[in-house]
Amino acid sequence: MAGLRELLGEQGVIADPAQFARYCQDWSGDLAGRPLAVARPATVDEVAQVVRLCAEEGVPVVPQGGHTGLVGGAVPSPEGRELVISLERLDRVRAVDPVNFSMVAEAGCVLAELHRVAEQHDLHFPLSLGAQGSCQIGGNVATNAGGVNVLRYGMARDLVLGLEVVLPDGRVWNGLRSLRKNNAGYDLKQLFIGSEGTLGIVTAAALKLFPRPTQVQTVMLGLDSVAAAMSLYAAARRDLSDLLSAFELMPRRCIELTLATSPALREPLATPAPVYVLMEASASGLVDLAALMEQFLAGCLERGAILDGVVAMSQAQAAGFWRLREELVEAQHRRGRHLRTDVSVPISCLPAFMQEADAAMARHFPAALPVAYGHVGDGNVHYNLLPPPGLPEAARDALLHQAEALIFELVDRFGGSISAEHGIGRVKREPFRQRLSAVDLDLLRAVKSGLDPEGRMSPGRLFALDE
Repeated sequence: MAGLRELLGEQGVIADPAQFARYCQDWSGDLAGRPLAVARPATVDEVAQVVRLCAEEGVPVVPQGGHTGLVGGAVPSPEGRELVISLERLDRVRAVDPVNFSMVAEAGCVLAELHRVAEQHDLHFPLSLGAQGSCQIGGNVATNAGGVNVLRYGMARDLVLGLEVVLPDGRVWNGLRSLRKNNAGYDLKQLFIGSEGTLGIVTAAALKLFPRPTQVQTVMLGLDSVAAAMSLYAAARRDLSDLLSAFELMPRRCIELTLATSPALREPLATPAPVYVLMEASASGLVDLAALMEQFLAGCLERGAILDGVVAMSQAQAAGFWRLREELVEAQHRRGRHLRTDVSVPISCLPAFMQEADAAMARHFPAALPVAYGHVGDGNVHYNLLPPPGLPEAARDALLHQAEALIFELVDRFGGSISAEHGIGRVKREPFRQRLSAVDLDLLRAVKSGLDPEGRMSPGRLFALDE
């Protein structure tokens, strides 16, 4: 600890357990740990020195961002052997290039702040998450974050032009080029995007920017089924000239749960519908987006594709629609421990997957409440389950474990993924391991052993070298 204080000063080290609380768990609250200490470097050089010191002393490290994760990837182990390296003080935007449509931001920059900086230059950074007021770009990159705009702009992976990374031995890899085209050998940055801190520590990222949307159309629609919603999605992708940026699905039970928890919110439509779609399109330049949306919705009504709909007439009304979606997460959280899944299947398979999942939950857990919703324009559905109130802890945990296994089996059958955007971390490590082939494991081991042969970076996350 003396070596850390010498490197970082008093402000850069937290060693008092009484001050650890903020660094001991993520937003989910499902796991809690105890760090050896918390290092708070303020520069990439300080990060490198800390990692180098840990390499010399054989101390495992866990990089941490904004504590918004949901799979325990950045939560220290309960044994108190891991040094948490918080990136919260690396919070500078190093450069914005309006002509190159790019910016370089340090890992600790909060996502909402990057939105603000981009807007100051009449630009747009499209990564958008419910936790954007506290999540940090380093964590977004390390977990390959998704969010509501994936169907138009892609995952975090698609928005990164270059990276700066501190390697497990303390060396700094500078790959911060802001090039759109660079075909010179392996694309090394892709190793670290989505690696969840197991291969190195992202300290800065060169990011793609886009023209700032000057027109946004936000629409809440009522439909009679999930199948109808997916047919609407296909039509919207074609008829809205690929300007569709978000397409969120919420069955009626999701709306009811949110309204019951947040009385200030109102019913979005005059008549309740079995399924709701929150759809958003955006454009800049000379496109008349309002006319395009009006023509599209008129056609939908004429052919009976939708039951009802409302176009937001103000930013406040649009924000109210989005609150129905965003506060659904908090509404579930207030019900206590529950099953959170983050799965994806081919978009065309979503109606059948949700129908079969609903049937399986009704058959095996009739007293539990399935809550399924998500960014279905990219095949991602959060199929969650709220256990019956008052269930003893052991019975509740057993129910949630069995339900997860059933849902994951369905995901496998539909050729999907058990993690669409949240990552693996510690929570999903075992089901992830079960689905790896021998070739998968060989490749993962080769990458991990090549970069972190001692397994000191985020040990116990994703997988272990000896598996």
